[in-house]
Amino acid sequence: MLSTRVRDVLRRKGDEVYSVGPLATVIDAVNVMNDHHVGSVLVIEGGFPVGVFSERDVLVRVVAAHRDPRQTLVRDVMTTRLHTAMPDDTLLDVMRLMTERRCRHVPVMEGETLVGLVSIGDITKATQHNHRQEVRELSSYISGPYLS
Repeated sequence: MLSTRVRDVLRRKGDEVYSVGPLATVIDAVNVMNDHHVGSVLVIEGGFPVGVFSERDVLVRVVAAHRDPRQTLVRDVMTTRLHTAMPDDTLLDVMRLMTERRCRHVPVMEGETLVGLVSIGDITKATQHNHRQEVRELSSYISGPYLS
């Protein structure tokens, strides 16, 4: 269950990563997030992730700071401390990373290549899926032909 790999999560959810450049305005980033119904976008520069911009960044660094989202650049308000995962990391590995580093969005890197992004919601959904599957298997075992 918690030994499920990040690559399995990406296979189910898809590997599409919504992104903006660091020179995008906050309003442009928010529009991308709204268009795709996601809570964050990865900030990519030169093909490499340099930050993440999330709903929390909008609230704390833009709204609460009274910045104009049409004038403020993402690079000035994004979260720059990225913590990454690898495709072979387990759900437990990523849950630990998110808890210890207090992050909700983790880029998945294979070497220098971005292969996806997982959020705390993706990890929760995968854990629930695994629990349901385990319940089905145990129910099948209990009521199945295995007992004599």
